[in-house]
This record gives sequence, structure tokens and C-alpha cells, in this order.
Amino acid sequence: MDEILKDSVPPHNLEAEQATLGALLLDWSAFGNIVTFLLADHFYAQQNQVIYRAMIDLYSKGITGDVLTLTAELEKKQELEKVGGAAYIASLTDIVPSAANIEYYAKVVLDRATRRCLIKIASEIKASAYDNTRDGRSILEEAEKKIFALTDLGQTIQIHDMKEVVPKTSALIENHYRNKDSFSGIPSGFHMLDSMTSGFQNSEMSIIGARPSMGKTAMALSMMEHIAVNKGIPCGFFSLEMSYEQIGMRLLSQLARVPGHKIRSGMMKYDELEKICVSAGNCYEAPLYIVDTPNMQLIDLRATARRLVQNHGVKIIFIDYIGLISTQNINAPVYEQVSEISKSLKSLARELNIPIVALCQVARDAEGNEPNLAQLRGSGSIEQDADVVMFIHRERKKSDGEENNPVQDAKLIVAKQRNGPIGDVELMFLSSYTKFENKAPEN
Repeated sequence: MDEILKDSVPPHNLEAEQATLGALLLDWSAFGNIVTFLLADHFYAQQNQVIYRAMIDLYSKGITGDVLTLTAELEKKQELEKVGGAAYIASLTDIVPSAANIEYYAKVVLDRATRRCLIKIASEIKASAYDNTRDGRSILEEAEKKIFALTDLGQTIQIHDMKEVVPKTSALIENHYRNKDSFSGIPSGFHMLDSMTSGFQNSEMSIIGARPSMGKTAMALSMMEHIAVNKGIPCGFFSLEMSYEQIGMRLLSQLARVPGHKIRSGMMKYDELEKICVSAGNCYEAPLYIVDTPNMQLIDLRATARRLVQNHGVKIIFIDYIGLISTQNINAPVYEQVSEISKSLKSLARELNIPIVALCQVARDAEGNEPNLAQLRGSGSIEQDADVVMFIHRERKKSDGEENNPVQDAKLIVAKQRNGPIGDVELMFLSSYTKFENKAPEN
């Protein structure tokens, strides 16, 4: 098979290349559309690459391209003979009867270019795989980046005039007016928070910080219950601390409102078991995907996140929590590792164009007090990279058990929001179910 591939000519279609160039010479007004997705390097024949670059130069100068102006441009660049002379330029317009199918011809050229890029990437991956001096995971990360970059090949730049913008924007505003709970992002389920943020926004990284046992995982699960189970929005959850069985039990405890300690011990009443069964049925089809690998490498997390988006259509990802992500540079200071993780997660959110919500611990001196941005543990880059930073604050009940304090006042402090207001969100913490809920208005 390798011998066959070695002797094969790379994918190309010279007729389509010539038809594209000829059609552009017949209808120069189409060049503005074609140039948004077709580059000179997409042509296989070098002479066609040179001609297309000359066309781009004409277009940038505001000169209409035809046989005469193109010939003159190539002659000025001393490239006319390189492309086959004036006779070849003139022959291009004889290949196509009209410019009606110019976009089809250009898409064929782009398709063959994509195939050639795939072959090149495959060869590079193969060579890297034989390089024993490199780490296998870094090779995999590099390969995935290159392949995912191909999806942007030939992306058309769209221009929208106000005749399109105004009606669509007006309809969106009217929809928001009629549906008060409609947000531009993915709603968390907490009304006050969603009013402040308009939901979790694509390409943004949000941080939820708290001291241990303050309810970081409970907060994430409460949000995911609303997103995945109630709204049916595909959601990914990286649990680096708890197994998927534990996550499942806590989720069912929230949904069924059956205390978690009863589920773990099996000491449930029959009606509670029925509630569990009903809740299990409700979330059975929920598009929630759990990854429970402990001490996950950053490279593996990024690769898995890409697969969740590509294969399962995931629209938002939660990570529990930043401090348990491992980097390859294990000998670097902790703040450098956390900085690398923070910047990588922000970059991943932009690459996948989805919200990423990461949980984070705060410093010990925040115990008993309202946390602030300076207390994010590990590195100041988390505060810098994050678009939204929230802190969970509630009183610890030291003297009384959970059973005697089933409902506690809690607060979600929005300490930073790049594109919106900051402030406090009043919530309730139901300790029996380790669940946060909206606090009812006092009136």
C-alpha cells in the first residue's frame, strides 16, 4: 500500500484550476467572493499559482482583470514566460463557455488542496511517530491541532449589510422581550446570575472558586442538571476528583431530592427509591458526558474536549478542578504550571467556540471570609485569563450536623466579568442533597 501511495500523483484537477481562472477573466466581479476562500497555494500547478497571485495583485490595486491586464501584470513581474506566455493566458477563457459555475470550479480546486494537505499531515505524523526523542502525547496533540486546522481551510468570510442585520437583531430583541428567560449564552439555571451574565458565553472561560467542601462540585452539578437534564444542551464534565459513579449518585440525589447519605447506605424508604427510579429515567437520555480520569494530563484533556465537541456536539464543558490537571513540565514551579493550564484552557475555549467553566480552590486565608481575586490559588494568570470569576461563600456549620441544617444561605460572588456587571447572587444550599437553588424573593 505504501508503494502505491509513493508512486501516486497528489490529488489535483487541472481542468478545474484552468476553468476557475478562465471564469474569473470572463466575470471579474466574482473575484471578491472567490478570494475569500481560495488561496494561490490551493492550486496544484505552479503556473496557475503564479497567475492567481497576479490576479490578487490586480484586485488589490482596484484594476479589472482581463486577458490584457493580466498579461501586462505578469510581464511587469517578469513571470509571463514562466506561466506559458500570452498564449496560455488567452487559452484560459476558451476553456469555459461562461462564468456561471465559477464557485463550483473553485470548490473543486479547494477540495483537492484539502486532500493534499491531509496527505502531507499524515506523512508528518508518521515521521513524528518514528521519532523516539519525542513524547507520544505531544505528537498526538500536534496531530490533532493540524487536522482540526483543516476544518478552517476555505472558510468563507461573510459580510452582512444592515438590511440583514437590522431585521434579525430586531427579531432577537423581540424574542428576548417575549421570553424573559432567554439568554444569548447557555443559562446556568440561577436567575440572578443569568441576568448578570446572559448565560455562559461561547469562547469564554469562567472560574468558580471556593475553599474545600464549600460546594464547588455541587455548584457545577446544579448548573449541569439545568443545562443537560432540563434544557437538553449537550454538556461535558471532567471529574478529576470523583468517579463517574459518585457523580451519578450525587446527580440523582439532586434530581430526586433524596439525601445522599441514604443513597450511599441503601437506607431508603420505598417512595424514595421510586423517586430515584423516576429521576434516573429523566436523566437517562440527558446529553451529559463524564470523563473521570484522575490527574489528567493537559494534553489529554484538550484532545478529549475536542472529541466531545466533534463527536457529541458538546456546547459547554465543566472541569473539576484546575488544581488536579497535570502538565508535562512537572519540574516547573507550581505557578508556572497553573499559568500554562489557565492559558491553555482559555485558548481551548476560543478554539472550540464554547464556554469552559473550571473549578478552582482559593487560598487558606479566605477561610470564614468572602473570597477575593487575589486568593485564587496557584497563579495570578487565572484572574488575568478568565472572562468571569465567581466565588462560593457560605457559613460552615461546625456545631450542628447537616441533618440539622438542611437549608443554608449561600452567596455566589461575581468578582470579575469582562463584559458585564459584578455583584452578589443570593442562593440556597440544600446540604442533604448537596445542591444549590435559587433563593425565593423576600416579598
